[in-house]
Amino acid sequence: MDDGEQHRRYLFAVAYRLLGSAADAEDAVQEALLRWHTAAPACVQHPRAWLTTVTSRICLDLLGSARARRETYPGTWLPEPLLGYDDSDLGEATVLRESVRTAVLLVLESLSPAERVAFVLHDVFGMDFDRLATVVGRTPAACRQLASRARRRVRAEAPARAPVSAEEHRRVTAAFLKATADGDLADLVSLLDPRVVLRSDGGGEVLAARVPVHGPERVLTLLSGLGRRYAGVRARPVPLAGGAGLTLELGATLIGVIGIEVAGGRVTELNLVVNPAKLRRST
Repeated sequence: MDDGEQHRRYLFAVAYRLLGSAADAEDAVQEALLRWHTAAPACVQHPRAWLTTVTSRICLDLLGSARARRETYPGTWLPEPLLGYDDSDLGEATVLRESVRTAVLLVLESLSPAERVAFVLHDVFGMDFDRLATVVGRTPAACRQLASRARRRVRAEAPARAPVSAEEHRRVTAAFLKATADGDLADLVSLLDPRVVLRSDGGGEVLAARVPVHGPERVLTLLSGLGRRYAGVRARPVPLAGGAGLTLELGATLIGVIGIEVAGGRVTELNLVVNPAKLRRST
């Protein structure tokens, strides 16, 4: 009998998109695998399908309590960053990369649990509506409507990015890092898109802006303050789930991760996670 472990990466990819938390996703996958070992019928013909259904049901149960916790979250909530993570071999690469963008995961946070599950399982991982109905406990027609509503929200609030080559992303990130390190405000402003947004998540543990900051001037002011606060911190370019960014290290300690989105040769989003609880998995 299949031991289920060969499906762990796939199940994590599903669960992370459903929950936005690596720790919670790992717990959900572990619980699903435990159920596989203790309760799966011997006649299961498609282990991955069975495990995906079980994992998704576990996540659906968790989403209600997670949503309640995030309604009282101190400041801006950001998904847990995944350093060096690439699951593009598990499905359609572009769809998978888009679905772990911070902007998309933030929209998914605003959906109902059933809408989120319907979007992730159908639009990202291609689950048909008959199977989806068994996960969310709705009819296939109702699941189709759930996915459609979620899709409209994602397209309206986190529209797809224009393709950006890895080389362009590296170039802009390197230029941003150099301008920040040099304190060259003119170069830094020239790298920021007019509609740039900076979000920061300190989780109430570390000082961070409690609301997103919009526009080059306000972002520049905040970055200048961060530069003074974190004097001596070393920034290093890293690949992240859905894109790339920088780690912030003080000595041997990881104290932050910045996700950087690029379009048209400029920085359009900066997503800064300094909440220590969200950095533990990255160390």
